[in-house]
Amino acid sequence: MPVETPPDLTIALPEIFLAIAALTLLMVGVFLKRANESRTISFSCIAVLILAIPLVISVSNDRMTTFGGAFIVDEFSAYIKILVLLSAAAIILISKDYLKIQLIDLFEFPVLIILATLGMMMMISANDLLGVYLGIELQSLSLYILAAFQKSSSRSAESGLKYFVLGALSSGLMLYGMSMIYGFAGTTGFDELSRIFSKFDDGPVFFGVTVGIVFIAAGFAFKVSSVPFHMWTPDVY
Repeated sequence: MPVETPPDLTIALPEIFLAIAALTLLMVGVFLKRANESRTISFSCIAVLILAIPLVISVSNDRMTTFGGAFIVDEFSAYIKILVLLSAAAIILISKDYLKIQLIDLFEFPVLIILATLGMMMMISANDLLGVYLGIELQSLSLYILAAFQKSSSRSAESGLKYFVLGALSSGLMLYGMSMIYGFAGTTGFDELSRIFSKFDDGPVFFGVTVGIVFIAAGFAFKVSSVPFHMWTPDVY
């Protein structure tokens, strides 16, 4: 039997760093019994996001893949990741005053921002349908909590519930579409799918894959609040 080579984890070093940092800061926030714990965790999260930028640059010299080709990095993905990291750091910084005014200045907020950022970075480097699904679900689960973060507000709870229910529906549509594409095409990797799609003729395989793509497009339309799948957006915003 051929020996499988382990995945090159250095390619996903920024994502691994963010995941470990988020879990560590979450534990620190739980055990940090000080009045300024939120401020400490917030600036620590900003530092983590900034420190992830050199890691992104260090692994983006060439086009490389790992995890069986499901994870890819190149110069363009690094550029988008840096924009996401800088945006997340700016969000944590500019939201401090608002959180204090609304009396929800809790240390979990910046940690959830980091986890949502981790999901975005996984989507950016996804080279497989399952990678896209895992990334968008990690991002969405964090945003569900952020939408309902103001626990004393009924509007916040309502928006979080609507976001969660409709987000779960869209996730189901996406997953069903991905399963149809896998059933008809036999793969979920983007490189393999690109080669298969270029050879498709009219027939049951083409029809099945087309239906799968329609389901995935509907799921993404829910996620990006595209009309007419935007019914959750006014409440959340």
